[in-house]
Amino acid sequence: MKEIILGLLKEKGYDKLKAVLKYIAPQDLAELLQELNEEDLTKDLLTLFRLLSTEAAAAVFVEMEPELQQDLIRAYSDGELREILDELYLDDTVDLIEEMPANVVQRILKITDPKTRAKINEILNYADDSAGSIMTVEYVALKERMTVAEAFARIRRTGVDKETIYTCYVIADDHRLLGTVSA
Repeated sequence: MKEIILGLLKEKGYDKLKAVLKYIAPQDLAELLQELNEEDLTKDLLTLFRLLSTEAAAAVFVEMEPELQQDLIRAYSDGELREILDELYLDDTVDLIEEMPANVVQRILKITDPKTRAKINEILNYADDSAGSIMTVEYVALKERMTVAEAFARIRRTGVDKETIYTCYVIADDHRLLGTVSA
């Protein structure tokens, strides 16, 4: 597969390459990009990464080694980086920040909107060995008094941007967990 991709890059067959990349799992593509980086094919790596849709690029990005993530962050413009970060789940962004040197973290936080930055800081304040440091804050919360129709409406409305919708949390008005509902 690597030879096919490198051949298409050399020929500048970007449309064909885009079509091929759609069928490669994010984990496999991250591994391929790591190989290109190790072989000092940084220009090809950037070209490949830029051919991915924003959603696919985010999925590949979280699978990459921190050093490669750092190289891409440095190569990207603020706009490109913001697009990738906007596609990541919040806990993946926090994991990324924990792996990066201070100058990269500053850049990431600088281009992150204030609301997201506040959530990131909230998660970072948890001790490394606590549940809070590994939990997601992107879930669907349902109220005990909701009807099934209202619950499905909330899932449809808010679930698109959540990391998990297969387990929804039923919470009281004071935000205490009352139980879970799983699909």
